[in-house]
Amino acid sequence: MDVHSSPGLWDALFLLSNAIVAGVMPKETPRWWVKTRTGGTWRDLTIADDASEDYFHDKLRMTRTVFNDILAACIPFIQRRLTHYREPLQPDHIVAYALYRWASGKTFDSGTSSFGIGRSSGIKAVEDVTNAILAAYPDKIAIPTGCRLLQVVRAFSGKGFPNCYGAIDCTHIYVDKPANAPSKNYFDRKQQFSVVAQVIVDLDMCIIDVFVGYPGCVHDQRVLRNSSLLKRAEAGNIFNPDPVVLPGGVRTTGYLLGDNGYAPRTWIVVPYGGSEQTEDIAFFDTRQKTTRGVVERAFKRLKGMWRLFLRHHKTNMNNLPQQFTVVCIIHNLLLEAGVAFGERLLLDRDHEGNTVPIDLGLQDLAQPVSQASATRLPSLSAMLCACKCDRNYNQAIRIEDG
Repeated sequence: MDVHSSPGLWDALFLLSNAIVAGVMPKETPRWWVKTRTGGTWRDLTIADDASEDYFHDKLRMTRTVFNDILAACIPFIQRRLTHYREPLQPDHIVAYALYRWASGKTFDSGTSSFGIGRSSGIKAVEDVTNAILAAYPDKIAIPTGCRLLQVVRAFSGKGFPNCYGAIDCTHIYVDKPANAPSKNYFDRKQQFSVVAQVIVDLDMCIIDVFVGYPGCVHDQRVLRNSSLLKRAEAGNIFNPDPVVLPGGVRTTGYLLGDNGYAPRTWIVVPYGGSEQTEDIAFFDTRQKTTRGVVERAFKRLKGMWRLFLRHHKTNMNNLPQQFTVVCIIHNLLLEAGVAFGERLLLDRDHEGNTVPIDLGLQDLAQPVSQASATRLPSLSAMLCACKCDRNYNQAIRIEDG
């Protein structure tokens, strides 16, 4: 008898397949290479009570409500396939680990164990959450328009800089020696490996533009020259097409505040600089530096909360720009939700267990200018006009970058 044509055998196979699909038959014992999941940090985060809110904020830098909002936005873009060996990781588990990785700065080897997952699962989780947040919040980082633009311009005008759109500066993201890129290109002037991030913020520290990815050896001016910001600004796609006439007759469509690392342009106002200054010029430079200091305070909050981008870390250079952009999106979300930045996030412990302030690698932060302190606005506006009309300033605008 041909066993392959036996009706009884085919019936048995049919019944067996139905039993497996219906869940009657037990799952096969997981293989030895399937990592057993434990509790740790993840289990503690799932405890919902009043005492756990501080723990939740400490580990993920946000409230449970904000986390749930981000999770809901990411779920449509995070999918996991059911395998024969075990249940897939749930979206809340995946999103929580990615946030923990960015907040703590821990390596994949040490961070994944506290979430009960393997190293490869952790790498995949960060990649998936990065792509999900970029897809869920495509317009969260954008030059303001409409009513929001009016609010931004009015705030800067209150500090003495009418029709100003924001403050621009660069920061360095420190990494270990790159393995998949020419390492000598990433060696910066501080003798460290880094990547440059160009950021624009408004007076609320909200990030309205970001460009990241150039090696640490590249100067801020060259980063600007190769960014889309320059092309959009020169093409008239950023600032108001209708010029605003400032006191003194100067016409401007809008501008940014920058430091002396940038060449003066019609849309970037930098300090006069120099060691010998008149009283008016010194006042203008001081006010410009103080107002521009909002970008340094934004870096302080960003890097203080998301420690991965503060310390040296091993990373894939191919997706580092996307990860930093995602953290900037979360930065804006937390500002909108009113999540406070605790100064304790600027403290760490040394090798002896002593509490020490962390080194943010930033300049001395200027104190914020209060609205009440902007009383000399006529003279400050006049200085801004003089700055934009100054013969040397206009000559500098025409100089080719190099």
